[in-house]
Amino acid sequence: MAQLGLVALVVREYDEAIDFYVGALGFELVEDTARPDGSRWVVVRPPGARETALLLARASTPEQRDRIGDQTGGRVVFFLYTEDFARDHARMTAAGVRFLEEPRHEAYGSVAVFADLYGNRWDLLQPRTVD
Repeated sequence: MAQLGLVALVVREYDEAIDFYVGALGFELVEDTARPDGSRWVVVRPPGARETALLLARASTPEQRDRIGDQTGGRVVFFLYTEDFARDHARMTAAGVRFLEEPRHEAYGSVAVFADLYGNRWDLLQPRTVD
């Protein structure tokens, strides 16, 4: 197996999810294709990423709607790596991203937990460089 291609993220509505991931987080919209059943194939990813991307999947059942924003029971589910923590933290904060804690500096790098528009928890993380 060569790579992990897509990770599905259950969302309420496509356009509000695109607005958040592209507008607030700065991701690029890779694909937004209508499907015959009325759903859409919507893929976003951080700029420069070439392997893993997010498939924004609109909830279509009550069970799926119940999981929006809490797909991992409150744990951090995604780790968004950056090469410039201060820059990206400031840009995201200015774009209205809600950070759940102040930035902290750990042995493994600089990190702060933020919530997406549904409440899923993410780490913004700049891994420590080894000299």
